[in-house]
This record gives sequence, structure tokens and C-alpha cells, in this order.
Amino acid sequence: MSRADEIFVANMKEILETGFSDEKLPVRPHWEDGTPAHTIKKFCIVNRYNLQEELPILTIRRTAFKSCLDELLWIWQKKSNNIHDLKSHIWDSWADETGSIGKAYGYQLSVKHHYPEGDFDQVDRVLYDLKHNPQSRRIMTNIYNFQDLHEMHLYPCAYSMTFNVTGDTLNGILNQRSNDMLTANNWNVLQYSLLLIMFAQVSGLKPGTLVHVIADAHIYDRHVDLVKKVIAKPQHKAPTLKVNPNVKNFYDFKVEDFELVDYEYEKLEEKIPVAI
Repeated sequence: MSRADEIFVANMKEILETGFSDEKLPVRPHWEDGTPAHTIKKFCIVNRYNLQEELPILTIRRTAFKSCLDELLWIWQKKSNNIHDLKSHIWDSWADETGSIGKAYGYQLSVKHHYPEGDFDQVDRVLYDLKHNPQSRRIMTNIYNFQDLHEMHLYPCAYSMTFNVTGDTLNGILNQRSNDMLTANNWNVLQYSLLLIMFAQVSGLKPGTLVHVIADAHIYDRHVDLVKKVIAKPQHKAPTLKVNPNVKNFYDFKVEDFELVDYEYEKLEEKIPVAI
């Protein structure tokens, strides 16, 4: 069975059974109809995914692989903050009339900084160090820039990646301040697993372990029944991921360079509402 399914089900059961409810407290998020979006939450959930064993993608419900990868490339490769550069509509609620989401996500990764070796943005600095300074303990990114928060239409949820090379293996830690578990948990896990896989390939390394640290892991009130339905579904084996081995430059990767083989999943007929 998929290890991602096992972790996800365990997380959801823990939140439902022992989580804290904010139903009687004032909250910022709301539903499209204006109703406050309350949650049941757990503080600090930490999960580990061994990418040498399998790709961590859910089978108890479908994770939209191509849309997930497209958004990752939008942020990390295009370094864009405009939804017109994105094929899906997941950011529409936070975009202005020009399509901008403000100085968030890709914008933060695109800002160049001066180093003795030259001028790099955060992505290029990581790629440089993975090739030239792989034993460094300073290979990381952070897009939670306090100076620009007031100009971001949504504060970054997954905000920091720390990369660590052990021998010939690339590992990473994803730090996330907040995670809507039903809507986005596996989406984020899959994205940053793919990022590690891409960075490893272009750096002559093997992908290793992704550690996912979530400060506030929550289930929204309108998701509870859906969560119970999803975690009761049959689990399947994880699919096999095929990546074009000829890509040696991170900026050459395209969605078409990735293929899922034998992805078997359970269907979820209901649409998942997204809190704003």
C-alpha cells in the first residue's frame, strides 16, 4: 500500500480524535458565502517520506499530478507571481485584476542577492551550492519575507526549504506554517518531493528523504465528513514515476518530462470547498 496513504490517514485520525477546535473563537478564514471557516487542528506534525522507496502520492483520492507539477514550476522555475503564467485556477481567489498575487511565492525566489561568487536568486544559489558546495549546511530558501508581507495577497504557507547532501543523496526539510490537510497536504508533499527529485537529477545526486514539518495542521469544519469518507477508502500501491533522464538543467524541465505509471486511485465525487 502507498506509504503516503498510511501517513495521511494517521494524521487525519489524530487530528479528528485529539485535535483542538476553534469553533467558538474568532477566525480570519471564511467560506465563499461569508461564513467563518473553523478548524480542528494539531500543533506540529512531522512526517518523513523516503523517495527512494516510492513517490508519496495519495491513492485514496486523486492528486492532480500535472496541475501540481505545473504550479511547482510556476513558483520555482518561472518564479512568477501572476496567475496568467499558471494553467490551473487554484490561485484565482487571491489574484488582482492584473493576475498578480503580490510580492509572494515566485516573486520572492526571483529576487537576486550579491555573494562573493556572483549575483544569485534563491533558486540559483541552491543549484550552485549543490554542485559546488554540497557539504554546506547553509543550502536553504525562505520566502517569508517580513518586509514584503503587506504586499502579499496570501502569506506563504509552505515557506522554507532546507537542503542537505549526505554522501550522494539529497534530502530536504519543508517547513510549513499552515496546512489545509484535505485540500493541500498531499499536494505540497508531492510538489516538494518532485522538487527534490529534479534538484538531485541536475546535481548528479540521488533523491533521499523529504521531511515535512507542519506547524498548524488542520481540518476545516466543512471538510470533516469528506475526510471520514476519504480515509475509509481502499488503499493501493504507489505508482512509478518516470523522469526524462536527459534533462540536466533545472530550467529545462517541462511537465511532459514526468510520467506516472500505474496510478490507481479512488474517486471522490464531491467537490472540496476551499476556505479563503
